[in-house]
Amino acid sequence: MERVNKAVRLRLIIMNFLQWGVWGAYLTSMGSYLVSVGLESKIGLFYAMQGIVSIFMPAIMGIVADKYIPAQKLLGICHLLAGAAMIGAGYYGLTSGTDAQFAILFPLYAVSVAFYMPTIALSNSVAFKVLVKNGFDTVKDFPPVRVFGTVGFICSMLFVNFVTDGNGIQFQYTYNQFFVSGVLGLLLFLYCFSLPNCPAEGAAKTQSIGDIFGAKAFRLFKNRDMATFFIFSMLLGVALQITNGFANPFISHFKEIPEFADTWGARNANALISISQMSETLGILLIPVAMKFFGIKRVMLIAMIAWVFRFGLFGLGNPGPGVWMFIVSMIVYGVAFDFFNISGALYTEQRSTPDIKSSAQGLFMLMTNGVGATIGTLAAQAVVNHFVYRAETPDWSTAWYVFAGYALVVAILFAIFFRNPGKGPYKPV
Repeated sequence: MERVNKAVRLRLIIMNFLQWGVWGAYLTSMGSYLVSVGLESKIGLFYAMQGIVSIFMPAIMGIVADKYIPAQKLLGICHLLAGAAMIGAGYYGLTSGTDAQFAILFPLYAVSVAFYMPTIALSNSVAFKVLVKNGFDTVKDFPPVRVFGTVGFICSMLFVNFVTDGNGIQFQYTYNQFFVSGVLGLLLFLYCFSLPNCPAEGAAKTQSIGDIFGAKAFRLFKNRDMATFFIFSMLLGVALQITNGFANPFISHFKEIPEFADTWGARNANALISISQMSETLGILLIPVAMKFFGIKRVMLIAMIAWVFRFGLFGLGNPGPGVWMFIVSMIVYGVAFDFFNISGALYTEQRSTPDIKSSAQGLFMLMTNGVGATIGTLAAQAVVNHFVYRAETPDWSTAWYVFAGYALVVAILFAIFFRNPGKGPYKPV
């Protein structure tokens, strides 16, 4: 039995490693590539597309996994389509050089993320189903498996940071990051078909139109606590993609300032940012303890306060004498991201009934990486354009302070309006 349990964990570990490695290859560095081809004012649109497709694609794919296609097979199909489109974006970048056109690059990227974003919820659903089927406790056993997703993300980040092309340019500044992501996606496509079966529940003989489109997951909004939880998930989701889109261009811009031009941090932005993901590994492992002793409200409130420090320290720091502030900002990111995302996914899993679990995960993704992240990235682009790209004197610090102020307001409102449901486990609603 112990050997079987180890084999199950290993298979899920590999899945998570590749799942997040696909994203890590470009998520934190794409902004700098867009700057290099003159599309800096469009960074927000690229990252907002991840949010736009997350409004409907995770929910749709969750419904398909719940009713029609085994989740692990659907996960593989999505990665096939996403990986192929991302390789297409890389090929266009290769052939266009510094003359990349938004009208061509953006649609290729959009197709890729349209099929990648649902895989985040699907991979969680696959992991939960396999763990439950084999007698594991999801709250206890999921985080140690999920942590290897962060390891995969870090490995991809470091790879595109340190590997250079024939001209000595790091992948983090070129289209090569898209090739890395696409190849990992195709590998995961093949691997998914070797995973344990996660059968769909199947469609009932008599269903309403609402049932067909997974409307049952929205019944969670009838519960006051769940409705409040999802609303604040959306509000905090606004913060999720801001540093992914703008941290690398922000840190890299110090290369143009003589005082900081030769600093290690300014020349290795992605490696510096990877400390954020390294801190995620500790944050993930702390979640079972945090959930047990603090409950969902305090865990999510801690995440919100961490976002305040994440943004504020960016505004105060620099890659020279102030690099310690960047490092602290990277460290608190682990708490900011994990305490919100992983605990939220676990809470959603516990509060949903078996027939809507995949759909409920899709709904959580819709509120956070969908509506919230879309609003956040578009608003962040407007703020950065105002204070940086269209300003006579670029002022990155003020932009970061604006983001920190927003996170603080959300944290205060959450502390006031969200009722503490206790320390769990919770009954499905």
